[in-house]
Amino acid sequence: MADTGLKTLMTMDAVSKGFNGKGTTIHVLKDADFRIDRGETIAVVGASGIGKSTLLNIIGTLDRPDSGSVAFQGQDLFSLGDPALAQFRNTRIGFVFQFHYLLQGFTALENVMIPGLIGRKSKKSIEKQALSMLERVGLGSRLFHRVEDLSGGEQQRVAIARALVMKPDLLLADEPTGNLDQQNGRAVHGLLDELNKELGMTMIVVTHNMKLARMMDRCVTIEDARIIPAE
Repeated sequence: MADTGLKTLMTMDAVSKGFNGKGTTIHVLKDADFRIDRGETIAVVGASGIGKSTLLNIIGTLDRPDSGSVAFQGQDLFSLGDPALAQFRNTRIGFVFQFHYLLQGFTALENVMIPGLIGRKSKKSIEKQALSMLERVGLGSRLFHRVEDLSGGEQQRVAIARALVMKPDLLLADEPTGNLDQQNGRAVHGLLDELNKELGMTMIVVTHNMKLARMMDRCVTIEDARIIPAE
């Protein structure tokens, strides 16, 4: 799958990924192609176990494919060494998971500052960015609360702020409302939609929630180890 111009952010070409188990290899992806355009929103839907999270992990460079290539703005990502790949992940991709993975005992502000501190930004500049992002997600009054003292919905908002504090090109969200009640889930859906429009970022969301999926520009699924449009 060739990059067709400035509109394309990322491409996967002939990507395969399998896992060994009980003497056989289970192919989650096989010669799969996928194109991601700048600013678009994509929902990855389908039954559990078809490889949705594996797809997200490969796009996010957390997992290496067995074969094929993943290119970001034309650069083959997996040709990079581990330090360069880690830097790419920290600056260009934001991650939101079903379980927020916040650091207990630290404040909301401290958690959101972490990607910038890892990226060796000055404490003053990243604190300013973190304050701004927490205010944007509606937590301006909870900056100095430890995360364990926040509600589930507030904790997920902290996780979203942390994912976006470095202003990534691409946000990857794996079941971001899976642990939330209906009201908080709707609020997070709306927030993600608003942030996509405001920041112009590309967003890929793995979800079982079809209401959230229908908010996306397009939906895909995995069938016979290939990525296809969802019905």
